[in-house]
Parts: sequence; structure tokens; C-alpha cells
Amino acid sequence: MESLRDSLEIGSKTEDYSPHIREEGPTINSKTIRHYFATRIPTLLDLPGNFEDIAPVKAIRSMSRRDWNYFLMGYMGWTIDSMDFFCVSASTSAIAETLNVSVTDITWGITLVLMLRSVGAIFFGFLGDHYGRKWPLIACYVLFIALELGTGFVQTYSQFLAVRALFGIVMGGCYGLCVATFEDAPVAARGFLSGLYLPGYNLGYIFAVIFFRAFEYTPHSWRALFWFSSGPPVLLIIWRVFYPDTNYFLELKEARRLHNQKIDDAIARGEDLGLKKHNPFNGIVEALRVHWLTFIYLVLLLAGCNFNSHGSQDLFPTMLKKQVGLSADAITVTMVVLNLGAMIGGAIIGQLTELTGRRLGFIFCCILGGAFIYPVFFIHEQKYIIGCGFFLQAGVMGIWSIIPSHQYELLANTEYRALLAGLSYQLGNLASSASSTIESQIGSRFPLPEKGVDFYDYGKVMAIFMGCVFGYIIIVSVLGPENFHAVYKTRVMVEQEEEQLVENELASINSKPTTQLAERV
Repeated sequence: MESLRDSLEIGSKTEDYSPHIREEGPTINSKTIRHYFATRIPTLLDLPGNFEDIAPVKAIRSMSRRDWNYFLMGYMGWTIDSMDFFCVSASTSAIAETLNVSVTDITWGITLVLMLRSVGAIFFGFLGDHYGRKWPLIACYVLFIALELGTGFVQTYSQFLAVRALFGIVMGGCYGLCVATFEDAPVAARGFLSGLYLPGYNLGYIFAVIFFRAFEYTPHSWRALFWFSSGPPVLLIIWRVFYPDTNYFLELKEARRLHNQKIDDAIARGEDLGLKKHNPFNGIVEALRVHWLTFIYLVLLLAGCNFNSHGSQDLFPTMLKKQVGLSADAITVTMVVLNLGAMIGGAIIGQLTELTGRRLGFIFCCILGGAFIYPVFFIHEQKYIIGCGFFLQAGVMGIWSIIPSHQYELLANTEYRALLAGLSYQLGNLASSASSTIESQIGSRFPLPEKGVDFYDYGKVMAIFMGCVFGYIIIVSVLGPENFHAVYKTRVMVEQEEEQLVENELASINSKPTTQLAERV
């Protein structure tokens, strides 16, 4: 599968697992553009795997205990992160009643989180790529503890907004750092692990709903939920602190040191190697200069993914309550089952892309989800909504399950992978933050007067919206790039490997005469 920059420079496939490092940005002219678009369909249909790759046996066997340990550290971090986020969604009405504001006012706390996550992606992503993945992630966990405790103690609406705004910044930094914890995993396991990872978001939602129901009628109600949610990050800190950084980052750190040392030694000898010393800020500029086109593509793709999930989930409980007429317990059961469908679908689709490739996997998920739009949004019976919604959400989260591996493979050769992956995700999230508002405004054009005032045909609106979003993702996937099974190597890492190889060859050549003389004697 060709990367976008490779295709624009008449590049080759990366299925030989060899690192292909670009030091220049994409060459854009009529020839490369024609070549790129001419190869979109052929590369899409060129399956990179074999049918035996559908079963995760090979992926599971390739994983060591260390690989599983690091993956689970990242997975649980992402799950607890999402649970902390959904605590507000699960207890919106209760918080509004306590603070004497409307439910709409409380949802601004959710919007603030979405709007400020990009700030956290930049700050913590930079720290993770420059200083290591370990301590910035631990810092995120420490701040989660403080902010969840703080949310439980707020007394005014302004305090609530302030705490949730800070939470949004911290949450924005968590995604890229958690994904980076399993960058050492075997290549064969990428699709499988990616499929397991993102559905942790849905597991976090399930945890938030379950624990809110457990604390709802206690003396402290929703406050107890937030105090409780500050506990799991303590365990995550203890877990993470006892293990070093990933092998990838340790190798990158050593390569940076040797690179700078080589330049210093050359300067001391009065030589000019024509190389620049590693500098974090210059490095970011260089990464954007080389990968700007890939970054834009990822933002466009992730905007569609976020519109997809928010469009199918944000107003869904409202539709179930006002349009379908389900009770609170029935809504809870329905939402939990749909999120289980998302988790199962994500796990299956992630592994399936080891056969189909990432782009074709996106398209398959859009077709799967689109097939169940009508029964979910137009047949207002719980059994149909649960059964068909299970598969709709499997398609929605199936798309998401491909994202971590797809992002990291497209950014395989940059030193600032956690920053660019996290920022592209959060910018896509920011672009979609108005999705529920868009659906609400369109819904106001389809009133249901027979049901009463303030009742609208949200099912019709969500069906139209989801159809458009699925179509958009298909177009972006067809036109987009892929870098299937790319090796995570940066320029300085390859530079040091090549120098070490030359040194080994010279040492081998120099040792041959001595060996031959010893044999003669």
C-alpha cells in the first residue's frame, strides 16, 4: 500500500517492512497528482494479507508478556479516561438540578472538553515525543485524580465549567500517549490491538452508566461518582511507574544522542557535516513540513469519524425517550447493548484489516453501518433498535478500531508521532463538536405535533445525517493514502543503524587478515 507522499513522488509499496524515510515534503505537480488518483482504486483492491490473517491466532501468538503488559497499560488508561469523560453525560440531569441550571447549560461542560482537547494534544504530545511516553502519561493520571475530585466538590456552575475545561486539556493529551504504549508490539498484531484499543471508549461509557446508577440514590449522588472515578488513575500510576519507556522511544532517544554527539565531534575537529542538531521545536516544524499533507488527510478522516460517532450517539437517548417512549431502564439497557456491539465490532474489524488493508476496512464498515440505518431510526420498537443498533454501532466503532494503526503507520517515520496523531484526532473532534447542535436544528424542522410540544422526528434527522457521514468517509477512504505495516523508524534511527552497519563491515574486513595469518601459522 502506498503512502500519500510516496504516491505523489511515484513511490513504492511498503510491504517489504523496510523503512522508507522521506526528508522532503511531497512533490506536487500534474504528473504526480494524476499518478496518485490513478492508483487509488487499484491499491484499494490489492489485498495486502491472506485469508488466514482473518483469525487472530498469529497476532496473539506473536505477543509476548511484555507486549501485553504495555498494551493493557494503554488500553486501561484510555478506558478510564473515557469513563471520566462520560461521568458528566451519565449524570447531566442530576448535576443540573444540584447547580440550579438547565441540562443545556451542563452540556456546555461537555462541549468545553471537546473544544480544549486539542490544547492538551499539543502540550502532552510534545512532552511525550521529546521526553518520553512514561512521565507525561503519569502526569495526565495525576491531573485526572485532582480534576475528578474537584468536579465532585464544585458548588457553582462557573466552578463546574472551569474544572471541566481543565479536564478537556488533560484528556486531549491522553490519547496519543496511551496509543504509544504499544508501539513496540509485533507488526502482525497491529490490527488486532488497534481493534481492541479504541472500543475501550465504549467500555468507559458502560462503566460510567453502571456506576452512576450505583451511586445515583446515595446521599452524595453524582458527587460520589466523581470521587469514585478519581480512584482508578491511582492504580494506573502505580502500574505505569514500575515499567520503563517503550523500546522504540529508548532507541530514538539514543539515536538522537549519538546524532548530536557526532555533530559536536565534527565541530571540535573543524568539520562541517551539513547536519543539524536535534532540536525539539525545529523538529516539529520539520515534521509538519514533511508530513503536512498526511496530517491534513488525517484531520479530514477523523472529522468524519467523529461526526459518525457523535451523530449516531449524542441524540440517540433523546430519540429513545421522546420519540420511541422507552423508560429510563430500557434506555440504559439499549445503550449498553449498543456499546457492546461497538466493542465486539471493533475487535473483529481491527483484525479483518490485516486481510483487507485499512482503507478497504473503512469502506466495509460504512456499508455495514449503512445497511442498518433504516431499521434503527424508523422502526420504533426496542427489539429492532437493539438488534439492528448492535450492528450499526459495530460499523461505527469498526471505523474507529482501524484509526490507531492507520494513524501510526502513516506517521511511521516522524519523531513527533504522538503529537501529530493526537492532534489530528482532537482537531477532528473539534470539527464535529457541533454535530448534536446541527441535528437538533434540523430536527426542529420535523415536529411531531401528535406527541406534544417539543417533540421532533430525531430518527429521520439522524438517518439522513448518518447516511451523509458514511458517504463522506467512503469518499475520503477511496481517495486517501495507506502505509500498511510500515516500520516505525525515524531518520536519525536509520542514520545510526546505517553507521553501525558500516562500522561492523569495516571491523569484519580488518579482522580477516589477522584470521588468515593465524590459520597459516
